[in-house]
Amino acid sequence: MAGGVARSVDQGTGAPVAGDSVQIGIAVDIPEPWGSLLTRRRLEAGDPNTVQAHVTLLGPTEIPVTALPEVERHLARVAAAHLPFTLHLRGTGTFRPVTQVVFVAVAAGISECELLAAAINAAPELGRELRFPYHPHVTVAQDVAPEALDRAYEDLADFSAMFEVDHFTLFSHSGQARWQPRRDFRLGG
Repeated sequence: MAGGVARSVDQGTGAPVAGDSVQIGIAVDIPEPWGSLLTRRRLEAGDPNTVQAHVTLLGPTEIPVTALPEVERHLARVAAAHLPFTLHLRGTGTFRPVTQVVFVAVAAGISECELLAAAINAAPELGRELRFPYHPHVTVAQDVAPEALDRAYEDLADFSAMFEVDHFTLFSHSGQARWQPRRDFRLGG
């Protein structure tokens, strides 16, 4: 498994077999000390999703393995066209009753995340219909007991963190292992 990508290859050429795909996602990781705190808080809520705390720019998307080089070129162009920015996380929010999610809110850096997400989604390989409008946030509890959602909402109500975002990360998932970072893309070139 290279870079978290599961694939079959032609025994003669070593090329990916047609029809092979990989699931990718793109996110801004939350740095320390806040990243491990928010990740631990999600685990304590009973959320089985043990991914590192992050702001999603592109949710799980299945693409052909053969499209990865073009997707990476697109992401490099997007990163080069966007400057680093300050992200301020503050307080909590929820998507209830629509979905059972509690999150830490993005207080500053919203428009920068929205512009990055829109530019990333502009690639033909990545374009997909979204279930909900894009709303940058850091999930801290999802699909757990209502009491656990309430506790996460209350416990992190005073949370605040501010940091510079100078890159985003492409992750891949083979279906067998956890999400693995594949490549960072530096903002501003």
